[in-house]
Amino acid sequence: MKNGRTRTRKRKQDHLDLFRGRGVSARGQTTWLECVRLLHQALPEMDLAEADISASFAGRTFRAPFFITGMTGGTAKAAAINKTLARVAEAHGIGFGLGSQRAMLEEPRLLATYEVRSAAPDVFLAGNIGGVQAAATPAGRIREMLERIRADALCIHLNPAQEMVQPEGDRTFSGVLDAVATLVRELPVPVIVKETGAGLSRESAQRLKDAGVRHIDVAGAGGTSWVGAEVLRRRRGRGPDFSEFWDWGIPTAAALSEVEGLGLDVIGSGGLRTGLDAAAAIALGATLAGVAAPVIRAYFSGGARSVDRLLQSIEEGLKAAMVLTGSRTFSDLRAVPRVITGDLLEWRRQRAAHRREGDRGC
Repeated sequence: MKNGRTRTRKRKQDHLDLFRGRGVSARGQTTWLECVRLLHQALPEMDLAEADISASFAGRTFRAPFFITGMTGGTAKAAAINKTLARVAEAHGIGFGLGSQRAMLEEPRLLATYEVRSAAPDVFLAGNIGGVQAAATPAGRIREMLERIRADALCIHLNPAQEMVQPEGDRTFSGVLDAVATLVRELPVPVIVKETGAGLSRESAQRLKDAGVRHIDVAGAGGTSWVGAEVLRRRRGRGPDFSEFWDWGIPTAAALSEVEGLGLDVIGSGGLRTGLDAAAAIALGATLAGVAAPVIRAYFSGGARSVDRLLQSIEEGLKAAMVLTGSRTFSDLRAVPRVITGDLLEWRRQRAAHRREGDRGC
């Protein structure tokens, strides 16, 4: 167990170190959000002050529709990062997610690296555990883990692609769905199930919904590639390279299209960088827009002040998109005319045809 704990801490530090530079982005894959063209209105007939960017998610009202999705924890440096980001998130009235708490489960003394309530007592805070760890951990222990950090929700992250490439990664993924269903039933807080950069298909989202899940984060391809991060780590040792999977997954805009109409509360994340990206994600049905890599890079470049400026820029960009489409609310934004182009258009056509064939087969 000691060796496992050491590997977990080192892996967390490896991942954090990657973002001191440019991070690990997709190589050729984009989010396909550029394929969503919102129709410009030269006569919006509204003022900037009328753009309402508040949103409700998991029983909480956010002043802006953003969620800083889970990135880090388990190291001394992570403790400072988490407190700073949670404080900025609280100031903006948005959500904040911790990185995987696997390290804390393995070593309870690492609680301090995830404790942010002293810095941000009122922020919407989501704990985090991997699906494989959820399947191997009693629900009571996960509940205690959440209580210790006073979490408002639990994110269960699904990352089979990353695990398959990770040298020390998990290789058994059975039992995860049953564990999710158990936690939905037994935890006193909402459960958010999220991917980690490879996207959620409609089939996976439907299975989660059938298990009782009401909140998901599609976390599509086109932003940070955690597979790519593991490819870089793997090159330090021996074994298969797996570079061909660097861009594996469902692009973010396609993942949002996949879950459209399922009646789920959706976070759209995976490569979102601007307010216009957020507007496109919301137009495709997202309730919140998730950001991660830009936030951690801003932190490393200038601390809390840089993160604050980044979030302000994204918020102002979203408001501008709402004015330029004549949208006072997000309901208006989802109803504005839009043109879908390129790869996303073809994806939507083929997937719609597949669903029709499935319906006929029934």
